[in-house]
Amino acid sequence: MTLRILAAFAVLVLAGCTTVGPKSDATAWRDARQMVLVTTADWDATTGTLRTFARDEAGAWREQGEAAPVSVGRGGSGWGIGLSPAQTSGPVKREGDGRAPAGVFAIGEAFGYSEHAGTALPYAQMQASSWCMDVVASPLYNRIVDAAQVGDAAVRGSSEPMRLDLHNGGDQRYRSGFVIEHNPDARKGAGSCIFAHLWKAPGAPTAGCTAMADTTMQRLYGWLRPDAKPVFVLLPQAEHDRLQAAWHLP
Repeated sequence: MTLRILAAFAVLVLAGCTTVGPKSDATAWRDARQMVLVTTADWDATTGTLRTFARDEAGAWREQGEAAPVSVGRGGSGWGIGLSPAQTSGPVKREGDGRAPAGVFAIGEAFGYSEHAGTALPYAQMQASSWCMDVVASPLYNRIVDAAQVGDAAVRGSSEPMRLDLHNGGDQRYRSGFVIEHNPDARKGAGSCIFAHLWKAPGAPTAGCTAMADTTMQRLYGWLRPDAKPVFVLLPQAEHDRLQAAWHLP
């Protein structure tokens, strides 16, 4: 999701389809030189495997680092809106369905509880007044905003406080994370506030994000570089195999 940062916060913009066949030449991410690839067993799986790849000088994807376990949505996954062409071969991500968006997505800003983080990604510290808007009717839908700037009324109804530790009994899931740019144009009802973040417990499913161990997140923080135009890919294994050649996936 592409989220706009409202000015006074320095504000972080972090958390129905035209059918296009799988014969994409992947031009939307042809300049990407880093890829975070998550594969799951099938559309209903709530866990998967994360692997990281970088392009070599010849343009081929080469795996870097070790594979790591992750958890995804409690409803599994479904096609999201990002860089990849829309598909008709499986479920479609909707607001509140508990599915993680499948497809290819840009990686956005990092966020967390600390003032600073060890990452080259743009980073913003979340405040007690930071919220991601999952209210479909809101003009701020699919944006992270600061209630101190937009007003308490503007964030009313959101279920996504970005300081979970302060709003949910010390919850550490958003202590470190980054935006997966699903639904960048904030299409109403298509799903909002999609992040990579820490898991509550190993293998515990999410509301639609991708969750992982702190060690995995810290490796990604140290590895990801904005100049490499990194992308995040999530696909059930059968869809990865079907689209691998057309989408130039590792």
